[in-house]
Amino acid sequence: MNPHLDRLHPYPFEKLRQLFAGVTPSPEHAHISLGIGEPKHPTPAFIQKALTHSLAGLAVYPTTHGGEALRGAIAGWLERRYGVPPLDPATMVLPVNGSREALFAIAHCTIDASKAGALVVCPNPFYQIYEGAAYLSGAEPYFVNSEPARNFGCDYGSVPDEVWQRVQLLFVCSPGNPTGAVLTLDDWRELFALSDRHGFVIAADECYSEIYFGATPPLGALEAAHQLGRSSASGDNKQPYKNLIVFSSLSKRSNVPGMRSGFVAGDPALLKTYLLYRTYSGGAMSPIVQAASVAAWGDEAHVQENRNLYKEKFSLITPLLKQVMDVELPDAGFYLWADVRRTGLSDTEFAKGLYAAYNVTVLPGSYLARDAHGTNPGRNRIRMALVAGVDEGLEAANRIVQFCKDLESA
Repeated sequence: MNPHLDRLHPYPFEKLRQLFAGVTPSPEHAHISLGIGEPKHPTPAFIQKALTHSLAGLAVYPTTHGGEALRGAIAGWLERRYGVPPLDPATMVLPVNGSREALFAIAHCTIDASKAGALVVCPNPFYQIYEGAAYLSGAEPYFVNSEPARNFGCDYGSVPDEVWQRVQLLFVCSPGNPTGAVLTLDDWRELFALSDRHGFVIAADECYSEIYFGATPPLGALEAAHQLGRSSASGDNKQPYKNLIVFSSLSKRSNVPGMRSGFVAGDPALLKTYLLYRTYSGGAMSPIVQAASVAAWGDEAHVQENRNLYKEKFSLITPLLKQVMDVELPDAGFYLWADVRRTGLSDTEFAKGLYAAYNVTVLPGSYLARDAHGTNPGRNRIRMALVAGVDEGLEAANRIVQFCKDLESA
């Protein structure tokens, strides 16, 4: 067996299952889960129609590179959304079966484990795929803690130079999971400078980019690179978007998590190698899913409607929860990242007690982070995924408020 498998941590939801073992939740309340970030809004009918009208694709082997129509639709969306120059769909875009498997695979494509001490930098807290990808590619993860004082941003300037010299891959998530934090142009300027100095690849996870609450959409990695003069081959950049590769998905944007449809875009030199890798690993998207994806990437009306539903939920639920815990509206995404120390309980005690008393599931923040540099930045926080409908979300919030008031009375 691959010895690196022994280094993998249990997934957060397995830890949650173990935490709840032996607990019988209140029978007076129907279960509401705010634990898993699985979109619950209805899948748009036009996407379903595009899927069912393409069943002839079952008789065709898909290519790893994907069809021209899909690559063109993705390139067009990127150009419209981020204001970047035209992307070559043949060399700068690659469809993938959801961003999760693609994020995992990029480490296997980019890490040279023959170099002693290879590192993969991850934000902390983080999406656990980053850590697993590091271990199973033969590298070690190096965690950079998010800081509330920096709007939950990471202080990459605090990482020692001797660490950067060993880094081969950097995962960033903007908007972040679970914090919702969005990287600024100055953040990107710093990361690009570090990448140029040390030669590592930046893998930008942007699957929450279309769920936001203000008038201005979150800054994207390709957008930042373009604004900083990195979208064309000139000067020190031998290729456009040097050492930058972006991952996104339809799951959250279009409420189709079961369709497993996403893309990778950016540095054509990286994508050429990544396509070769994926040709062997078998990551080709079904022609049926490709047809539905073309329809989804070409429409923004359903995305705006989806965003409005999240805006309504967050505007109603956040003020309720602020009565009993420290929580703020995030920059973007569909999570609330709340500090529960006011209740006198730890994050795990809070999650277990809430489940027992009111049959609401939330995820302890410490399960989403690691002890690094003397602290676990998820400790005493909980992640709440506001993915269900407005009424169910309000019901969950009211139960949480009552649970906290019960604790005060006790």
